Amino acid sequence: MEFSELIRTGRAQAELLPGPEEPPLRGTLCVTGHHLLLSPGPPSTADLWLLLLRSVDSIEKRVAGDSGTITLRCKDLRVLQLDIEGVEATLDIARSIEALSSLESVITSFPFFYRPKGLRLGDAWHFHPPECYYKRVARETNAWRLSEVNQDFSLCPSYPRAVIVPRAVDDDALARSARFRQGGRFPVLCYHHAPSGTVLLRSSQPLTGPQKRRCAEDEDLLRAVLAGAHPGARGFIVDTRSAQAAKQARMTGGGTEAKAAYPGWKRLHRPLERGRALQESFVRLVEACGDPEQSMDRWLSRLEGCRWLAHVKEALSTACLAAQGMEREGACILVHGAEGRDSTLLVTSLAQLILDPLSRTITGFQELVEREWIQAGHPFQLRCAHSAFSHARPKHEAPTFLLFLDCVWQLGRQFPLSLEFGEGLLLALFEHAYASPFGTFLCNSEKERCLCEVRTRTHSLWSGLNHLKEQRKLRNPLYVLNPLAIWPSVEPQSLRLWQGLFLRWTRPPESSEVAWEKVWQIVTEREKTEGSQPTAST
Repeated sequence: MEFSELIRTGRAQAELLPGPEEPPLRGTLCVTGHHLLLSPGPPSTADLWLLLLRSVDSIEKRVAGDSGTITLRCKDLRVLQLDIEGVEATLDIARSIEALSSLESVITSFPFFYRPKGLRLGDAWHFHPPECYYKRVARETNAWRLSEVNQDFSLCPSYPRAVIVPRAVDDDALARSARFRQGGRFPVLCYHHAPSGTVLLRSSQPLTGPQKRRCAEDEDLLRAVLAGAHPGARGFIVDTRSAQAAKQARMTGGGTEAKAAYPGWKRLHRPLERGRALQESFVRLVEACGDPEQSMDRWLSRLEGCRWLAHVKEALSTACLAAQGMEREGACILVHGAEGRDSTLLVTSLAQLILDPLSRTITGFQELVEREWIQAGHPFQLRCAHSAFSHARPKHEAPTFLLFLDCVWQLGRQFPLSLEFGEGLLLALFEHAYASPFGTFLCNSEKERCLCEVRTRTHSLWSGLNHLKEQRKLRNPLYVLNPLAIWPSVEPQSLRLWQGLFLRWTRPPESSEVAWEKVWQIVTEREKTEGSQPTAST
């Protein structure tokens, strides 16, 4: 299929209304295979306006007289209005945008055509391989090894090729454990906490079923985890489902780890919303944020009713539970829900941010996202197919990754000196997860990315973000290395709406953004002054 077959009208005269506080832009509107372009006509000196069609979440059209209006609601929560000359041109352009913004083929998406200046294909894809983190673990303990048992993805299609497992467990035992876990996601290490000698693991649910099946190799694996920690170590299994949901899962082939089969491990249920309930919470919050006419009482009622901040609280609370188990109880932690690809990753990644100072650096945070979300098999293509504006009924969509970013923003707000990155990096990750010229968030697993040759045919987001000109937007000028754990407050008074994201396009830049730029100027001027001062002679 050629893109030209989907473009009914290539160009038209139009006026763009980008949103509050921004002047309209008039010129020639053009539709290409991947972009919507508006070239301002004279006497305007404005730059070419460009919109990646993949970022369109929903489109509305209406006609009146000899013109029409198209409203584009974007995945980054922008709302754009296009006033177009000609009824036929309006309808044709709307149909073209609808067709081009919803193409399902990965290899026809823009990252496979994007060739920016200064970047080479293959750059930065090697930044964060699993082997890199294993080298760090190997320096701290000899109880773990890097296994390539999943080299061809046959054992677990959603795991990367290499995983970190107990040294005492051989690959044959791992294979049998994988057959006992949903989707083959057997327990693997995601973080070693050197101060306590404990580890954080993740997996999917065991397939015990109504017959309460057991797997000796799976039991041996978790026994080896405790043996590889400190003498007398114990473990907690943090199940992100309710006890009732876990019980129901057993009737359909899933289940939980039986206490008698896993001595030394205790199960804790900390239910976290996922799937449709989380998506609907996101939609209701965005609807509330986009209504400028509501009263204060109505706004507060809708903010509470959408329960988004309740989800933030529950995610942070569960992450703190896992982190406290390692830091204060000296226990090993295994986190799983059902599939282990959503709320499980949310908890394990937040727990590492709380405990690990390296994860709070720019490079460490990028590695965390790569290791705990992308390589760990979060299905980005399914979860981020639509944002908050789509008229389609949610199928697989869920803003789990956005919830993670919101929790990180809460950490940064409560500990403003402890994160090397600022809001700019979190906003960039949100935007690129839903629509991006880079290939980093494409597909649902490493296996799919390999089949589509994503690493050799697209550019990595990290290569773009690590460019020097981007650093000022991403870096926290107040950052000071904090070697301690950071324990967030989850009291209602401590959690805030992330205005920089949810109100980003509906109000002028807030004072904090101006203050951020001012702090950068002060820090830069101080560094210049200190650099120009002569050193004292002795």
